[in-house]
Amino acid sequence: MKIKIFGKTGCAKCETTKNKVRHFMAKWDVDEKVGVTFYDMDTVDGMAEGAYNNVAQIPTTIVEKNDSVVARWDGEVPHSEKIKEHILS
Repeated sequence: MKIKIFGKTGCAKCETTKNKVRHFMAKWDVDEKVGVTFYDMDTVDGMAEGAYNNVAQIPTTIVEKNDSVVARWDGEVPHSEKIKEHILS
């Protein structure tokens, strides 16, 4: 399972999303099973990955399982219960 977070350095919502996801991965003891990657949309690599994933708003959080998107939040910080629902299922 993978979680992709698209945002920008210095963006309060982006930093909150990144910290929240990492906090709950550790709390639920799945941080070794779930890969979390932050893509900085101010970099070429971040923009390329964002374009590939049709990211139009930041933060965008995408949860993938077996290379399929199972959840996505655009322009908002995902609620912890919604993250939990997809990670622990």
